[in-house]
Amino acid sequence: MGVLNAVAGRVAGGATVTFRPSGSSMVPLIRSRQQVVVVPVDPSKVEVGDIVLARVAGTVYLHLVSAVDDARKRVQISNNRGRVNGWTGRARVYGICTAVDGVERSGAAGKTPASDRGAP
Repeated sequence: MGVLNAVAGRVAGGATVTFRPSGSSMVPLIRSRQQVVVVPVDPSKVEVGDIVLARVAGTVYLHLVSAVDDARKRVQISNNRGRVNGWTGRARVYGICTAVDGVERSGAAGKTPASDRGAP
């Protein structure tokens, strides 16, 4: 089981996970080994430009939402270098990146399931 699979399982279970992904596909938004914080997300609230943890065709990615198809309840996942990984159902979007190396990502605010319940 890969690191992202394990992280996806924890986030899908409701945990907030801090880890250091490796790779260069998200540069400059996320550089290899930068610390990221991923929290569970309400998949119906994700938008183009959000960095999400999602499963596409059996592989888990921490990549960008590049398109949203509300009619078919799916999102398109891509890296930050122009490569499209594919479409995936909203149910396979597990979490959203809320911070990179301690810097908050403003677009993530209000997209967690807890935000619907008035939690802090």
